[in-house]
Amino acid sequence: EARTDGAVLITGGTGALGAALARHLVTAHGKTRLVLAGRRGPDAPGAGELADELRGLGAEVAVVACDAADREALQRLLAEHPVTGVVHAAGVLDDVVLDGLTPERLDAVLRPKVDAAVNLHELAGDVDEFVLFSSAAGTFGNPGQANYAAANAFLDALARHRRAHGLPATSLAWGLWAGDGMAGGMSGRDLERMTASGAGALSTEEGLALFDLAVTAAEPVLLPMRLDLATVRAGLGADVPPLLRGLIRGTGKRAETAGSPTGDALKAELAGMTGEERAAALLNLVATHVAGVLGHAGPEQVDPDKAFTELGFDSLAAVELRNRVNEATGLRLPATLVFDHPTTTAVAELVGAEIVVDDAPPPLGVLAELDRLEAAFAGGSPDDAIRGKVKDRLRALLAACDPGEGTESVADRLEDASDDEMFEFIGKELGIS
Repeated sequence: EARTDGAVLITGGTGALGAALARHLVTAHGKTRLVLAGRRGPDAPGAGELADELRGLGAEVAVVACDAADREALQRLLAEHPVTGVVHAAGVLDDVVLDGLTPERLDAVLRPKVDAAVNLHELAGDVDEFVLFSSAAGTFGNPGQANYAAANAFLDALARHRRAHGLPATSLAWGLWAGDGMAGGMSGRDLERMTASGAGALSTEEGLALFDLAVTAAEPVLLPMRLDLATVRAGLGADVPPLLRGLIRGTGKRAETAGSPTGDALKAELAGMTGEERAAALLNLVATHVAGVLGHAGPEQVDPDKAFTELGFDSLAAVELRNRVNEATGLRLPATLVFDHPTTTAVAELVGAEIVVDDAPPPLGVLAELDRLEAAFAGGSPDDAIRGKVKDRLRALLAACDPGEGTESVADRLEDASDDEMFEFIGKELGIS
């Protein structure tokens, strides 16, 4: 049992999640002493109002400027404010695809999560509660969040490490909170993208209720999140990743989107087109997926020669477009697709160069053409001018089918032939009658 009269340190304590949790610890858990730490401390927006509110609820509150990733600063804080509980809720987002990561962008995300967690682990001392606010990104590996996923995977591992050594620890790999915390800076399209994947947002009330359940659980790592299994199942079809197979069973082959052929079907469709038609079809296909990523109604709203950065693309949108085009074409295009090919037209041209289309006629295609020709003649007798052209073409065709057959003898045999005799002769020569 945690000591209710002991102080609880909340890193990121003046942020949206930290503030919601601080109120909850006072009103629902009976905590009377809180230390809210943040890099700006009392200068953070709303910090003074939050402290006054908590004091009004009967708590003793200290709002302190401290970067927990700074070991010496954290030592000074803990010397002045000994604690019996820790909630590490601090964190920073700096989303970028893997190829765009730099040491600086890694450090910007890992430092407030990982360095601070290590310092808290080593310096907090004898505490009853040690709660880490992790993210489901560390489990699922969200596109465009390689640095954030790594930082949170470390927190999950640290919780397991502490439990293995008999120390209290719970890592909560949160899903999205609606309107709170780092998600507050996400664009509407980012939120739509997450919802479409089946990852819904938790209300503050739901999140705090899940916090209460999780901190009493035996497992060191939990994923408190809203997961719409029906939406996930519909999006995955039979292709359920191992991570989710305990929750979702495959329901059969994923249906292709109407009017949007994929893989082999797309190649078959392109095979029957001229070069110009093929280029136009691929441009429309790519533009359709660009529109889908951006939330537009259709491809006509996409300027094919405008740079993706001007259209409003970010790293996550770039990854989503790459995934969509890969699925539609059967290709394996790189995550840097939109950076190497910065317009819709450029991507369509790349797809046209990469996709392998069999331009050879399908098996028995020549027989189908002969059937069409026979049907055309059956529908009416051609005039003499057409008859002459047909005979010339048939002479060349028969000569190509059997180079040993003299064209003069063929001509003699066709000169006075009726339509029926001519087609009978063709059928015998090609072995189809």
